[in-house]
Amino acid sequence: MTAYDPQNVFAKILCGELPAHEVYEDDATLAFMDIMPRGDGHVLVIPRTPCRNLLDAPPEALAAVMITAQKVARAAMAAFGADGVTVQQFNESAGGQVVFHLHVHVIPRFEGVSLRPHTGDMADQALLAEQAARIRARL
Repeated sequence: MTAYDPQNVFAKILCGELPAHEVYEDDATLAFMDIMPRGDGHVLVIPRTPCRNLLDAPPEALAAVMITAQKVARAAMAAFGADGVTVQQFNESAGGQVVFHLHVHVIPRFEGVSLRPHTGDMADQALLAEQAARIRARL
């Protein structure tokens, strides 16, 4: 397996080199808005521990990420009046992983509404800030 790259975009967010619309943080995790959301309220949850993905993450990082994902999922569903939530996690390029720092997608879902395609287009920053505030208010 390829080694962890400490210059990946999520590592840069963790050390403050890149901005993010944060919704939650604790000693072990950070949750922030996905800048290319597949649905309204799409949040990413990452561990503070440097790990490439599920395959090399220590058990305590996995546990912390899932605990935070649950908190964020409940808050996002409430904030958006969602009918459900999709939680996704990808590993390595063949598995769909694009950023090589462990992360979990938390996406509020609505009956009859499909996920938007991953186009690579960034969302409006003001909209992401507003959505982050809505989720933070429910945490």
